[in-house]
Amino acid sequence: MRVGLLGGSFNPAHDGHLHVSTHAMKRLGLDAVWWLVSPQNPLKPESGMAPFADRLAGAQEIASRHPGIVATDLEDRLGTRFTSDTLEALVRGFPGVAFVWLMGADNLAQLPRWRRWAAIFGAVPVAVFDRAPYSLRALAGQAAKRFARHRLAERAAGRLPGM
Repeated sequence: MRVGLLGGSFNPAHDGHLHVSTHAMKRLGLDAVWWLVSPQNPLKPESGMAPFADRLAGAQEIASRHPGIVATDLEDRLGTRFTSDTLEALVRGFPGVAFVWLMGADNLAQLPRWRRWAAIFGAVPVAVFDRAPYSLRALAGQAAKRFARHRLAERAAGRLPGM
């Protein structure tokens, strides 16, 4: 099974999440995309954040209308707070699944602020999706430069899961 993982606050879930998810399913040949609704993003303030149950319910409502997309509370159930820890737990817990981390270029640009960010690239393949106007800045950023030699051409995107 080939599963894309899209993490975030989903405050609220929106068309951008759907766009990345459906595009990833087509381009990467994924069987599913799991939305990892974060109980609380460590880089975002709690003020202005809807309660976790409300964000999860909203994401589940939107996802339920799109075959293959599932909004989950996995991070809450796993007790993980950081993406690197969540990925390690999922890889261990689902040995037959080929996971791919999905992110927009805006997140790639600020990825070095994440705890153990380089470990994310070691845990699973990462697919970065264009998001104007962030893409050029993201490609010039620390994370993109560090892993530039591992980039795949877009025409090879279907090979990414399982790498």
